[in-house]
Amino acid sequence: MKRRGFVKLCASAVAGITASPELLARENQVYHRYGRVALVDSYSGKPVRATSLDVGEAYLFHYPYVSTPCFLIDLGKAVTSRSNLKTRDGERYRWQGGSGKKNSVVAFSAICAHKMSHPAPSVSFINYRHKEVRFRNSNDEIEQRAGVIYCCSENSVYDPAHGGRVLGGPAPQPLASIELEYDGDQDTFYATATIGGEMFDRYFRNFHDRLVLQHGRDDIDHAMTGSTGMMRLRDYTNNQVGCQA
Repeated sequence: MKRRGFVKLCASAVAGITASPELLARENQVYHRYGRVALVDSYSGKPVRATSLDVGEAYLFHYPYVSTPCFLIDLGKAVTSRSNLKTRDGERYRWQGGSGKKNSVVAFSAICAHKMSHPAPSVSFINYRHKEVRFRNSNDEIEQRAGVIYCCSENSVYDPAHGGRVLGGPAPQPLASIELEYDGDQDTFYATATIGGEMFDRYFRNFHDRLVLQHGRDDIDHAMTGSTGMMRLRDYTNNQVGCQA
């Protein structure tokens, strides 16, 4: 997205909530600005282009820290409707929809909002399911839907077309979304911020030793700068666990 368009988008979002200073404060609390980091191919180091993404394929990159995994998905359809969401603490925020030339590309933290299950090279219990699956929704009824993020650890299910909102399971809040800046001239992406409830501090504490071994560095909370490598999730992990109700 060009800077002028990005600024216009942010301005319209703020304009929509100026009537409520309290709501504006909550927006600021759940919007976390980090460094502008380019998404590049993990193997070639070349910028990731929207036209190179396969629809329905989950990709993985790390942001805003070197050990915090994220999903990037081209949903194959324009996602232009804004979603009003709230964190487990009741903080309200608005998700702005998809990015890219067709507004079909979305990105979310790949850390489950329940018990922080996340992709690892050995196994990933949280995955994007492009084809229809069955799950128990928030009313404890069996539902079938395609295009969901499904965590098989405790059966939390999220809707990436509506800001990662919870469709079912014990997750207390949506997945934190990753703000993507799209450069239409170059057809490339930059990660710039997170929106929603973050869980990074607890994630670092709970998984510290394993993350140090996995990433080969002690500073697992080091902020990403410059660029971050991206690859297909199925190339990152040896085992994508699939489940359904």
